[in-house]
Amino acid sequence: MHIRKMALYVAVAALAVPAFAAGGPMKAGKWQITAETKMEGMNMKMPAMTFERCVTPEEAEKAGTTEPPKGKNETCKVTDYRIDGKIATWKVNCDKPQMSGEGKITYAAETFDEEMNLVMKNPRSGESMKVDQKLTGKRIGDCNGTEKK
Repeated sequence: MHIRKMALYVAVAALAVPAFAAGGPMKAGKWQITAETKMEGMNMKMPAMTFERCVTPEEAEKAGTTEPPKGKNETCKVTDYRIDGKIATWKVNCDKPQMSGEGKITYAAETFDEEMNLVMKNPRSGESMKVDQKLTGKRIGDCNGTEKK
């Protein structure tokens, strides 16, 4: 698996866990999210990925519950999900790709900062590699139907 494809896999898996429903008074609307990924052993810096996503009123309303959010990657299991004020923490284990780690998000109504520290098993070599990901998000307006949901 190429490093770029692996990084995309990590980014997608990371977004399957508490990027949006991490708790707190989150506002519905269009959000811009930037993901920065650092992979152990890489000689070059990976480019940041930025995209937009629509947070529905239903998702915003569910924010702040004590249940971990349900991600799209069904092979990932979130455990030890805790909310303390405006900070949520969790642990995650995924089967495909094989990885485990922990995350923390600090949020406000119109912004969030998330960090994930993961260990991912390279499917080709079987070696473990450390992957750190930082996500930042900000509400940039109302949804207009062109965003990912």
